[in-house]
Amino acid sequence: MTTARIMTYNIQRCCGSDGQANPDRIMNVIADSAPDVVAIQEVGSVNHADVLPYMADALGLDFYRDLAGGSAAFLSFYPLKGVQQHDLGYGGYCLRGDLELSGKRMHLLNVCLDSYPRFRSFQINRLLGPELLGNPSLGCPMLILGDFADFFWGAGNLQLAATLRRTRRPLWRGTYPARIPLFGRDRAYLRGGLRILDASINHTYLARQASNHLPLTLTVQITDTRRSVRLTKIAGGRMEAAPG
Repeated sequence: MTTARIMTYNIQRCCGSDGQANPDRIMNVIADSAPDVVAIQEVGSVNHADVLPYMADALGLDFYRDLAGGSAAFLSFYPLKGVQQHDLGYGGYCLRGDLELSGKRMHLLNVCLDSYPRFRSFQINRLLGPELLGNPSLGCPMLILGDFADFFWGAGNLQLAATLRRTRRPLWRGTYPARIPLFGRDRAYLRGGLRILDASINHTYLARQASNHLPLTLTVQITDTRRSVRLTKIAGGRMEAAPG
């Protein structure tokens, strides 16, 4: 099977639009969409406790983050390899992980940018640079998703549009702010042999309470005809996946 349901969700440290921190609401919103993989931004902690293992266990998923920590994570039904966080500068970051489906590999880039135009432009240049999108070793199909932190056609969007394909999105595409979602900050881009079969945004009352961002879920199909050598381990301690 070469299809997976992949969600992007900025959970804002589980702090809802009512100012209350409640990881159970975040978990229920995720469970409502039944994704195979969740790209989470702004994980943080609640009452000085790491909520990621708790959510992963309750959802029946494994969690993956950079061994050095960070604010980004993946929750996944499928094993992920090569999980590593990249600093984009000025508080921006990108967590990369590789997903294998039926012998085909997809690079996942979980991105969180800053809304200040000068910072955001710098971060997009880093994202497009030689460590990530400009890296010739990343030759498999790629899904870049997360919080792109723009309210209108902002700094760096022309560079993204020139390099990547924008994914299909729902007709009502706003994800931020959750109570009155006017802006499509949370979205995804494609590179290589990928197809989006479906896209949906959770607009339920619970989703509008759980975080100030609404989650976007994409049904992604790998259409690349090449088969990948099975990835079991990447040399170097920081490049191994950190399963829950």
